[in-house]
Amino acid sequence: MDFKNKTAVITGGAQGIGRCIAEEFKKAGANVCIIDKQAGTHFVGDIADKQVLERFAAEVITKYGHVDFLINNALPLMKGIDDCTYEEFQYAMSVGVTAPFYLSKLFAPHLAEGAAIVNISSSRDRMSQPQTESYTAAKGGIAALTHALAISLAGKARVNSISPGWIDTAYTVYDGPDAIQQPAGRVGNPMDIANMVLFLCSDKAGFITGENICIDGGMTRQMIYHGDNGWTLKA
Repeated sequence: MDFKNKTAVITGGAQGIGRCIAEEFKKAGANVCIIDKQAGTHFVGDIADKQVLERFAAEVITKYGHVDFLINNALPLMKGIDDCTYEEFQYAMSVGVTAPFYLSKLFAPHLAEGAAIVNISSSRDRMSQPQTESYTAAKGGIAALTHALAISLAGKARVNSISPGWIDTAYTVYDGPDAIQQPAGRVGNPMDIANMVLFLCSDKAGFITGENICIDGGMTRQMIYHGDNGWTLKA
């Protein structure tokens, strides 16, 4: 895909899935603007801070004048009901929901024709493990925020979200139960997500908006009963 002279903004773009997305945009010719807490040559800051978001947005617009793609990818805190404090839960919401909303608001007047926003949710927006409330609530929030923004920004930007399942950011190749428990037969890697992000930002996805696309190897579609296909429940 050719994104020459396009401007892509990526939160949490210094590592993991975000880094892969950033690298793929660069390969396609885009100008890439990253914000991440991790030190580096990108804009360093905590997106839970309103003033940090405002400074970052101003820097992007000053440098490039417009935004073509906004990828809200930064990872919220994962803690459960037993240990998560009020403040930690609020922080998870700030990173996972408030920052994507506010960046969308800040960049809205500067969105180029054909702009796209892609929010990275999680398959946990529809299923859970114990003690994951802060992360799960944030991911559910950004999934819902997606279709709200798609309606409010209709005619200005297409807005979609992606819900990754198990993605190994080290590109580890698994075998045995870890692999075969997934209908696709393997664990995912960051390229599985980056490929979809670039597709959703391309003209090829011009009729797609307000959607949440789950990329989880089929795990959330697999019904599990004790005794079926080798599955057993240990009470």
